[in-house]
Formats: sequence, C-alpha cells, structure tokens
Amino acid sequence: MSGFDTDTPAGTVIGVNGPVVQTRTVRAVGMSELLWVGTERLVGEVIGLVEDQATVQVYEDTVGLKPGAPIYATGLPLYVELGPGLLGTIFDGIQRPLDALATHTGDFVGRGVHVPPLDRTRRWAFTPLVQAGDAVTGGTILGAVPETAATEHRVLVPPGIAGQLVWIADADTYTLDDVIARVDQQGVTVELRMFHRWPVRTARPYSARRPPVTPLLTGQRIIDAFFPIARGGTAAIPGGFGTGKTVTQHNLAKWADAHIIVYIGCGERGNEMTGVLTDLPHLEDPRTGRPLMERTVLIANTSNMPVAAREASIYTGITLAEYYRDMGYDVALMADSTSRWAEALREIAGRLEEMPAEEGFPAYLATRLAEFYERAGLVTTLCGREGSVSAIGAVSPPGGDFTEPVTQHTKRFVRCFWGLDKELASARFFPAINFRDSYSDYAEALAAWWRGQGFPDWSDLRARGVGLLTEEVKLQQIVRLVGEEALPDRERMLLDGAWVLRNAFLQQHAFDAIDRYSTPDKQLRMLRAVFHYLDRGLAVVARRLPVYRVKDVPVRSELLRMRFELPNDAAAQFDALMDRIDTQMDDLLQE
Repeated sequence: MSGFDTDTPAGTVIGVNGPVVQTRTVRAVGMSELLWVGTERLVGEVIGLVEDQATVQVYEDTVGLKPGAPIYATGLPLYVELGPGLLGTIFDGIQRPLDALATHTGDFVGRGVHVPPLDRTRRWAFTPLVQAGDAVTGGTILGAVPETAATEHRVLVPPGIAGQLVWIADADTYTLDDVIARVDQQGVTVELRMFHRWPVRTARPYSARRPPVTPLLTGQRIIDAFFPIARGGTAAIPGGFGTGKTVTQHNLAKWADAHIIVYIGCGERGNEMTGVLTDLPHLEDPRTGRPLMERTVLIANTSNMPVAAREASIYTGITLAEYYRDMGYDVALMADSTSRWAEALREIAGRLEEMPAEEGFPAYLATRLAEFYERAGLVTTLCGREGSVSAIGAVSPPGGDFTEPVTQHTKRFVRCFWGLDKELASARFFPAINFRDSYSDYAEALAAWWRGQGFPDWSDLRARGVGLLTEEVKLQQIVRLVGEEALPDRERMLLDGAWVLRNAFLQQHAFDAIDRYSTPDKQLRMLRAVFHYLDRGLAVVARRLPVYRVKDVPVRSELLRMRFELPNDAAAQFDALMDRIDTQMDDLLQE
C-alpha cells in the first residue's frame, strides 16, 4: 500500500442495498480491488464495473451508510497476510484477529476497525537457511522460525520474485516489519520480510500436481476402512440438522494425519462456534501432547456476522492452507458449511438482480464450488518439497434432501462422499454415515499403500464388508414382508454377521478413551475377527445347527465389546480372540 494515496476519496456512494453498495468513481479502480467505504472506512471489494460506476461488496454492516459517503481506493486486491503468527489465532472471514478486535470493540465486532492480521510487535527468532550470493526464486526457503513448539515456520520468497540474494539477516529476533533479506531482481533491489500478502481469490502456484496415493488416516473406522480419503483429496459430509456433521469434522480435525488444521466456521450458529472456540483450545494434540490449537488456524464467521464476509471466509481459509502446503506440510481444511457459503452467494446475487437458477442460487454456483475444491491437491511445491491440502466440506441440505443444488453440484467435484443419515443419528448410531449413500473413488488408488504397510487383505476385507451390508439391505426387505423366522438359517446368519459388523466395527464412540481412535492395524484385526466369526457361524449352520446357538456363544459379546476393551496395540489379545472364536465354534460342531 506504500505510495498509494488512500486519503483522497476515489468516489462517492450513490446507493446502498444491504451489503451491495453502488458507487460513482472519480479515480480508476479495478475489479476485485479492495476499497474502504464511508467515513468509517468499511472494508469492501469491487465486484462490478460499468463506466464510472463500481459495484462494491461490503464485508461489514452497512446500517447508517448513506449516498454521498466517500470511498477510498487501496490499489490492492482482497488479500491475506501470510507469515508467522497464523497458528493458534482465531480470525473472522476477512482475516481480522478476533482477540485484537475484542480489545477495540468489546464482545461484539465493531465497524471500521482496522487491525493488522498479524502481530507487528512480537519478535520471532529467525534462522537463515541461505547465504548471500545464492540464486533464489519464488518458494525458496529463506529461513526458519519456531512458530509453535511443534511447528517450524519456513519463511518463503513470495511467488513472482527471482534473482540473486544480496543480503540475508543474521540469526536473531525480528518483528514482521523488519527487512530480513534483499534480492537483486533484474537490477532492482527487492526487500523481503517474514510475511507477504496474497490475493485470496488467486490460487498459489506450485511446480507439479501429483496423484493422491497415500491415505489421510483419520482413525475413524468407517472412513479409513470403507470410504477412505487420500492426502490432497476432497470430501463432502452432507447431512440434515442433528446428524453429526460438526462433531465428525471435529474428530477429523483432532485425529487426521495432517500437520496443520484450518477450520472454517462459515455461517454456523453462534452457540455452535462458541463450543468450538471454547473446547478446541483445551484439546490435547495426540501427535505432540500439546494443545491442539498450536497447529490450528480458526476462521469464525457466524450466521449473525455480515453475509458478504461469509462468502470471503472460504477463500481466506483455502489461501492459508495453500501457504502451509507451500512449506511442505500436509494441511487438512474443514469448511463448515459450504451450504451457508452458497446461501451468501444467493443473497448477494439477489441484491445484484442476477438471473436465478435452481432454488434461487446463482447460475455460477457450480463454478464457484469447482474453484474451491480444485485448490485442494497433492503437489510438488516451488521449493521442491511435497505438500498437500485436503478439503473436507460439510453440506447442510434443507431437510436432509441430497437432491438440492449445493449437494448435487458438490458431488460433481469431490471424490469422497460421506452421507449422514437422520435415522442413524436418531438411533444414536455415530458416526451416522450411511454406506448406501456414501462412496470413495480413492479406494483403488490407496490399495497399494495398504499392501506396502503389510495389509494385503485390506481391499478384500473392504469389498466383503460393503457386500455384506448390501446383502443385508436386500434381506431386510424380505424380513419386513415375511419376518426373519421365514428365512433359511444361512441368510439369518448373514443378517447376524452384518449386525455385528455395524455395531462392533462401524459404530464408534468419539469420547471413549480407547474407541475414539483406531490405528490401521486395529481396524484390520477387528474386521478379520468379525468375518472369522461369520465364516465359522456359516459353517455351523451348514451342519444344521440353529442360528440361535451361534448367537449364544460368549465370544459374540466379546466382539461387540472389543472396540472399548482392546487398545490399538493389543495384537496378542486379538489373536486370543480369534482362538476363542475357533474353540467355541468347534464345541458347537462337536455337538
């Protein structure tokens, strides 16, 4: 912003329609340029230009704004600041730190408050990793900063800058405004600091995109075993009210095998976000044993905040995620929820009098969703490292209707779909992921990873589990007509095996010390135990013993309790469980 006149008005307001403000400019402004509107200098962005009139989307409350109010041009696009201090901070939708805003305006966010996104007074210990005379380009790591006890912040040369490093600061402590390097770029000296700005609507560059072949392990059995997501993958969690979208995303944020978590509360209820902001800082990170907030960035934009800022929050979050990806980290981004973001698009489009499409959403809804999910991926960064952004978006279809536009368009751009079921949630079955509505296109690509980890039977167990659940659906249709007693014993045994699979394996207690997280080894051992019970039970009923005798074996109750009683490192106990299944089934056969 240096050198740009922000004190002389660039025009005046001529009309106000909620967050959409019409202005007449006396100075040239550009599309997507950041403007300050009114005497309070509300933050806005140019979204339309016709001759000397500019349409501005204002990210703050416009109550009291009148025609004739001045506007001020900044010469910059809507941007975020990228540097040390992001982790552990809670921002609003346009990257204003809520703790700093609270010191200026109290418990409620005031208007026209301009505070830097990153603390300018804090000093950071900088250690250079390059020397004067080295050739540097965008993405080169200049040095390292211990941002938190568990995360090293790698200070990058901003994309678009390349040349010879003529000076680098010594190892010492510096503020973000201090110059730490100078680069000779075609005869022009460029000063670099520990932070830089980046426009939120522009994807950050990388060297190459790579196919996702490694799972993003979550510790949630129904996800890892049946509907896995890859690192750098995309997933959607649709579900009606009360089906557990937010709790599922909280579990993923805590247990996902990612270095950095970016959580976007986009348009959610205030009490729900309060729970997140209250609980998350006190959660222990299972990777480090330290507070989970030390590797988390929170963006809180509740439903009572300005609707335009809700639209921007998605782009703010994905840009922060890309920044840590460029350092070589694996980032998991949670967007809760993209339906509220789409509703903001619809409201703004309506105020702009744009032609509505399905259910009043703008015609470009699918394009915007595609732009968001396409910014996820596993890439080779500009610095030559491997980094990823895994985007997981919650969808809140009205009434749980998966045929509504946001859900349908989202399915076009994600490769993993975890459909939540209201009936399962009402039965207190969590995670309430319905296998009939869910799918994952990553399973085939991830099979090689499971084989390489010593689990060659993962694909077969997964296929058998999905097949058994599908067979159960068909049998239940018959049961509803004629009753279970009318089925042959083999089919009744299949029903019992599916019941054990759902209750002993798919159901998972998020607050139990043992059951809340399952390693890949435990997941596969649990599946093998369930299918071993089923196979031996089928062998028993084939010898004309009734099904109820199989259901009465004591080991069946042990299978239902194993998720609570057998920890992740209990390989010997699982082996003993398999032996007890054989012993008790052999006793039946001897009869």
